[in-house]
Amino acid sequence: MRSRAVVTLALCIGLQAFGCSAWKRFAYEGFDRDSWQRPDEVIALLGIGPGDRLADVGAGSGYFTFRFAEVVGPEGRVYAVDVDEDMLAYLTDQVSERQVTNVEIVRGEFHDPLLPDGRIDLLFTSNTYHHIEDRSAYFRGVLADLSPEGRVAILELNDTSWFPRTFGHMTPKESIVEEMGVAGYRLVDDFDIVERQHFLVFAPAG
Repeated sequence: MRSRAVVTLALCIGLQAFGCSAWKRFAYEGFDRDSWQRPDEVIALLGIGPGDRLADVGAGSGYFTFRFAEVVGPEGRVYAVDVDEDMLAYLTDQVSERQVTNVEIVRGEFHDPLLPDGRIDLLFTSNTYHHIEDRSAYFRGVLADLSPEGRVAILELNDTSWFPRTFGHMTPKESIVEEMGVAGYRLVDDFDIVERQHFLVFAPAG
């Protein structure tokens, strides 16, 4: 464990030399995220398609944002929401560089993603849930943002690897289900394809 911590510290120091954005992108994506995240399979299970309106809350470097943009197509919309100014600037640059016309960058607030009411078919969040302070209140507010068939998908780190266990970047599945129930949701899907994360989908309970 000590040697792993030393390696991690060395990586942090080295990456910081390239600036905050580079370091943060590495923190979001690491060296091998594609291999364990299985993004294509995750997106397929979400059942989204052309014309859908998605919110990627805690979009970070846009790992899922731009994949979503391809799936929903020119008639769809992806709201890339974050509170980190460095990541918002990076996302803005990426939208311009990639010439993507269906991604809208949103500077959210810690208590509100600031999404258009009644328009979101799927609110998606990956490794962000544990950063939200009052999660039941936050997602209770999200109910107003969802379309009539809207859902919330949560990918959240579990305790299978050392990093989330060490730094508290995880939430037990039972806690997520309980807090989302208090917020007014019911669990509709519980997928087990991503070893490092819980993959839960919720719909409004009412």
